[in-house]
Amino acid sequence: MIKPLFQNIMVMVNGTDASINAVRFAVLMAKLYRCRVYAIYVVDTATIKQLTLNRIFIEEESREYEQSLEDNGRRYLAFVEEMAQEKGVKIETELRHGAIWSEVVTSAEEKKIDVILLGGNDGEAVEAGEEKEIISASYRTIMLRARCSVLIVKEKMIEQLFKLS
Repeated sequence: MIKPLFQNIMVMVNGTDASINAVRFAVLMAKLYRCRVYAIYVVDTATIKQLTLNRIFIEEESREYEQSLEDNGRRYLAFVEEMAQEKGVKIETELRHGAIWSEVVTSAEEKKIDVILLGGNDGEAVEAGEEKEIISASYRTIMLRARCSVLIVKEKMIEQLFKLS
């Protein structure tokens, strides 16, 4: 018998609309393929540390910014749990600290993830310049370093499909 392609799915949550659409996609995949879903939010302490070393942030600002990101992460993960529960899907959430790509890849290996879902914009949405560079650099490195498949979610009708399911 052939092993299913997807038994464990991880979706990276970063608060963007694209990442929320990736969560919707993951929930629909879980319903369709009966697989486990994990959602991860990473507090990017690597970038915060770099900003502090370059004297863009002072130590106190770094701590406040990290705490703000952590609070946001907890809110996003709680929202993701509610979305999944609404559709009868159990989702396990995880908040980690470090470099985004490293934490996603490490967590995926620990959980024996079969596919990592990343939210991709459809070309119409343009994110803030510096933030976009950090995200795209993280995405690129995740795609290069992950030992499992990586899927960029760009499904335009995902909100409608999610509502109908």
